[in-house]
Amino acid sequence: MNTNTVTHSPSPLSPLPAPDFDTTVRVGCSLNYEATGAAWLLLALKPRLDRNHAVIFEALTLGKNLPAEEFTDDHGNLVHRVTLAPGSNFIRHDAIVSVSSQPDNHDLPSCAPLSPGELPTGLLRYTLPSRYCDSDKLTNFAWDKFGQVEHGLPRVMAISQWVHDHIEYRYFSGRPDLSAWDVLQRGYGVCRDFAHLVVALNRAFNIPARYVTGHLPDIGVPDPDNHMDFHAYGEVYLGGHWFTTDARFHVPRIGRIKISCGQDAVDSAFSTIYGGATLSYFQVWAYQVPRGTVGVGDPLDFSKRLDNQTTVLTDVPR
Repeated sequence: MNTNTVTHSPSPLSPLPAPDFDTTVRVGCSLNYEATGAAWLLLALKPRLDRNHAVIFEALTLGKNLPAEEFTDDHGNLVHRVTLAPGSNFIRHDAIVSVSSQPDNHDLPSCAPLSPGELPTGLLRYTLPSRYCDSDKLTNFAWDKFGQVEHGLPRVMAISQWVHDHIEYRYFSGRPDLSAWDVLQRGYGVCRDFAHLVVALNRAFNIPARYVTGHLPDIGVPDPDNHMDFHAYGEVYLGGHWFTTDARFHVPRIGRIKISCGQDAVDSAFSTIYGGATLSYFQVWAYQVPRGTVGVGDPLDFSKRLDNQTTVLTDVPR
């Protein structure tokens, strides 16, 4: 098992200092792929470098020393290209990560959006339609619903509120072929669908918006069903900073750990399969732990879980 220590550095797009990290989270996943012929994977499992979290330790196991290459894609995501062996291929990622106990966007200034003529050129692609965020089909709907709302964060919040209130969340209803327009027509979906719709509606107003996947522990939020999975949400670029927008919950959350981002789910899939292979086993974990009590590779022990309750506990009492 290879264990890497990753140091935190701020995003080059944000001059703001990192928040105070006073909370510890364990995140990871176990996957098994059955290969029946020549097969390869693109895996995006490691957290990105991000100002909102710091990876203390992480370990990635790729089968029995499967041939693999790590690279950074053009969205800044850490990706592994893996060649699978015939039969079962067990893959596991485990990480201990420090986060802030403060909620989304708590330290970001309220900024006016930049015009397309002012945006950094690398962000212009996040204003355009894409495979799953077909904002061109949603332009009339967006202006009818939100055209009278103040441009910028008020409009972003109005879009999130509307999607939260009018799209039903249904577990296990996700499909890989649905675009934002399709989700609007059928009226329900999973977090992937909420994220695509929010991103597309914001792009209809030339607000750069990107699709994000990552881990979201239940810090300060009881979840009686204990569903742990990769989570998808959106980010919008306002006045030089990326703001989180998550219509699935429409409340600020604590402890997001970003894995990947892009124009839509095509760029941010945790796994992309080439060739003859299927995913036969899938488990994800994301839960708060007492600092210094859990290591990467330890057996999962949810009795040590500090989240899944209304009270927010921190490593250092406030």
